[in-house]
Amino acid sequence: MASIERRSDRPASGKTWRARYRDAGGKQHSRSFERKADAQRWLDEATAGMVTGTYVDPRAGRITFRDYAEHWRSIQNHRPSTADVVERHLRNHVYPAIGSRPLETLLPSDMRGLVKALSLRLAPATVTLIWRHVSAIMKAAVGDRKIATSPCTGISVPRARKTKVVPLSTEAVLALADAMPVRHRALVIVASATGLRQGELLGLTVDRIDFLRRKVTVDRQLVSVAGSKPEFGPLKTDASYRTVPLPQIAVDALAAHLAEFPVGENALVFTSATGLPARRSAIHEEWAAALRSARRALDEPLPERVVFHDLRHYYASLLIRFGESVKTVQARLGHASAAETLDTYSHLWPDSDDRTREAVDAGLGRALASHVRPTAISAG
Repeated sequence: MASIERRSDRPASGKTWRARYRDAGGKQHSRSFERKADAQRWLDEATAGMVTGTYVDPRAGRITFRDYAEHWRSIQNHRPSTADVVERHLRNHVYPAIGSRPLETLLPSDMRGLVKALSLRLAPATVTLIWRHVSAIMKAAVGDRKIATSPCTGISVPRARKTKVVPLSTEAVLALADAMPVRHRALVIVASATGLRQGELLGLTVDRIDFLRRKVTVDRQLVSVAGSKPEFGPLKTDASYRTVPLPQIAVDALAAHLAEFPVGENALVFTSATGLPARRSAIHEEWAAALRSARRALDEPLPERVVFHDLRHYYASLLIRFGESVKTVQARLGHASAAETLDTYSHLWPDSDDRTREAVDAGLGRALASHVRPTAISAG
């Protein structure tokens, strides 16, 4: 039941019209307005919402963004590493700005301000990732009837500038391997020879290596979460589960490594100095030191930013250089689709114009050169 009535008192605010209604649960809601037309509009919106099933309790949006986001996080089926990233992004970059604000008070202008503030100090790719979390939280709030619409709708974020992959040279890869601590030198060689991701390598156990058939099974990775011991976890995508051929250089590097450093906890191949699972942070520090050493040792300049993942790009560039197809490269790297492979490495394949010319010349050109034309017969 809904009603509008003139207040008997004379409020200083001038809001002389009070509107009332009861929601589907029987709870009464009321609000005062200066004009009767505004009161009627408010009632009409609430009534329409109850009829169409889009009704939102005016009190539901009073929950703060932080409180609702923490509830949202608690029910997500995130992998441990993803959950850790989401928690850090919200705590460090979002809660300080809008964490204490009730959901109902957040406007599109507030969200644009958040994006701008993030863009001033973070890389576009990081801003995009954080914004994805915020948008998902606000969308869930709409679904939970905390708010009627999401303030994130229609707001764009800065696009990350996609740069072409420039593979490291073989000399640079070898210099980096030489500069790594002996315990993890083979890590660089095997990464360059198989294209395995760092987590996949750190989670590699000796039973996944088939030295006789020269192949390695990739079906898990080592996941590091802040404050917890590294543990086995699922791979990035379904396509990441694969079997990768082991070149002889990788077989030799693994055999020499295992002869000098016996397997550690859980039969892990690559471990810390104490035989425990290696942490990515420790590998990162070793890599940074090796990179500084390699820069001094090499005659050629290295790119300004070189990360462990560049060894995976180097592996892909070798396959492409020696004629492997897109589908083969996709399978070896564990990409979800050939489109992903081409999007990353298309510029490394031979120029299509040259290949077209060579194909036509090799086929039609050679046949035409040896073709014997029939002799014309005169009409007598």
